[in-house]
Amino acid sequence: MAYVITDGCVACGSCIDECPVGAISEGDIYKIDAAACIDCGSCAGACPSDAIVQG
Repeated sequence: MAYVITDGCVACGSCIDECPVGAISEGDIYKIDAAACIDCGSCAGACPSDAIVQG
């Protein structure tokens, strides 16, 4: 299962810097492309607001 970004996202960009495959896109709330996500969890570990969870 791919990771997803919840409404707790503060759009800080920490997750984008950590994603090794570029699966995260910017916006008011960032989004993870489930097809590109490799389930490594790097984004969740980098999120200061714990807004990234396995979906």
